Amino acid sequence: MVSEHAAKVLVASNRGPVSYTLREDGSLDSKRGGGGLVSGLSAVEDKVWVCAALSDGDREAVRRGVSEPGVRMLDIDASVHTDAYNGIANSVLWFVHHMLYQTPLEPVFDAEFRRQWASYEAYNRAFAEALAEEADPGSAVLVQDYHLTLVPGMLRDLRPDLRIGHFSHTPWAPVDYFRLLPDDIGEQVLHGILGADRAAFLTRRWADAFIGCCTEILGGTGGTRIGVHGLGADADFLRRRSHEADVDQRMATLREQVGAGRKTIVRVDRTELSKNIVRGLHAYRALLEERPEWRERVVHVAFAYPSRQDLAVYRDYTAEVQRVAEDINATYGTADWTPVLLHVDDDFARSLAAYRLADVALVNPIRDGMNLVAKEVPVVSDHGCALVLSREAGAYEELGDDAIVVNPYDVSATAAALHEALTLDDDERSARTGRLADAATALPPQRWFLDQLDALRG
Repeated sequence: MVSEHAAKVLVASNRGPVSYTLREDGSLDSKRGGGGLVSGLSAVEDKVWVCAALSDGDREAVRRGVSEPGVRMLDIDASVHTDAYNGIANSVLWFVHHMLYQTPLEPVFDAEFRRQWASYEAYNRAFAEALAEEADPGSAVLVQDYHLTLVPGMLRDLRPDLRIGHFSHTPWAPVDYFRLLPDDIGEQVLHGILGADRAAFLTRRWADAFIGCCTEILGGTGGTRIGVHGLGADADFLRRRSHEADVDQRMATLREQVGAGRKTIVRVDRTELSKNIVRGLHAYRALLEERPEWRERVVHVAFAYPSRQDLAVYRDYTAEVQRVAEDINATYGTADWTPVLLHVDDDFARSLAAYRLADVALVNPIRDGMNLVAKEVPVVSDHGCALVLSREAGAYEELGDDAIVVNPYDVSATAAALHEALTLDDDERSARTGRLADAATALPPQRWFLDQLDALRG
């Protein structure tokens, strides 16, 4: 075995740091991705990132041998990936950990589920085999998220010399809800993650839930160490990016759309079921109904960017978001006031502009592993921003003391929280924003990743 200093670092995730688009002339256009994992990995020089080819352009790039240094993209059969990604990861494991099932009707674990589960196994096996091929002796391998829960165990069988970590970016279900999964499948998921030397989570709550599942179902966590690393916002990047020219232009547009002298309640989310956008809109409607003094004095700036639109339930949810927003505007809007300013097309610069303008940030997920929006808004806010935060967001553990905390199911209480946030004293709002920003940036992405690596090697 080579020394740790000579060993490579490998990371495995469904989505990689680069994607490819096939142009009409047959050439390939590459685009770099963003996010905490991309930022975190920039701290490591000698690394290999193993990811899946997600698009036709990605698959064509693999076939042509086109790649970026340090990236290995796997051309897994498209039908296998669809079963594993949409059928299992996003329609079963995501639903379990976010507790999204309407249990009188779902889930139904039948022969079709078993067929898709076999694809999930095959998908995880492809990653394990690729990591085994790429890793130098004694390498550190950091496997990411619910898409790849079986990889640590599979990789342990192939390469017992490796240091293997698994990180869960989602919540972890409490044991009673986790047991919705078929018994053998639940055990397989737990055993898969326990193939790692170390399993890590965003909050102590999620880590304890995992330990609870392992203890109740398997009798314990074996030799696997459990860790917690609360991913923070990248303050330097956000502050720099939020003052570039395109953001300033979008701020001017937003100011014009909101109207002079009006306050803003801002939310920025994917139209993901767990984000609770519809109840947030209902809470805003209740604010306007119960406190008419806010009519024409506040605008709800709601950016709800489409997510997983290949799944019918997500398409339906996006349509409901739009329907409720339109209904509020039709009921309360006037000639010069649009109560809800809804955008469903993704625009990062516009999101940053909204962060800077926000008087109130509404972050009310049903359940969320962390929620970086709650951390990003205080970092870039121009004049201080009150945070209305769900107690079911992972960020609650770090930000709860200075947020206005809500039960995400309680629409009336959320409406009252919005009123409290809108009327918060300027000095108090500014002081809270400063403390929120400090807490939000305590573990920036590079430090977050290096801490995991150090703990895995320790």
